[in-house]
Amino acid sequence: MSFVRAFSKVNRVALRTPARPLVWSAQRAFSASAVRCDDPHAEESFEEFTARYEKEFEKVNDVFELQRNLNNCFAYDLVPSPSVIIAALRAARRVNDFPSAVRVFEGIKYKVENKGQYEEYLQELEPIREELGIPLKETMYPEQS
Repeated sequence: MSFVRAFSKVNRVALRTPARPLVWSAQRAFSASAVRCDDPHAEESFEEFTARYEKEFEKVNDVFELQRNLNNCFAYDLVPSPSVIIAALRAARRVNDFPSAVRVFEGIKYKVENKGQYEEYLQELEPIREELGIPLKETMYPEQS
């Protein structure tokens, strides 16, 4: 059988089989809870998410682990709680990663819905920022904000 004949046969078979429609579950697509990695069908509550990431940031020993955990934490469709942010900032200080500590606040600014929520986060996290000496990007580069 020649290449042309085999190719045309495959195309005819593909054209005869109807495409299956992609059906999305609205509940799964817009869920307020995070999906666990170990079981794709189980969902975790916000409290379980918070506890898991607090524990993850406590175990961080190098910059790679810190940045991986930050990327994973901010990838969810929710804003991490202040306790998770505090754990992340302490981990950044422990591994001596100043840029990531500053970027955490940029991530919060991006994730919140409005400026008022961002101001609330800043107010709650002000003591830890002062303790660890972490400035905001807005204070370092006022002309860019």
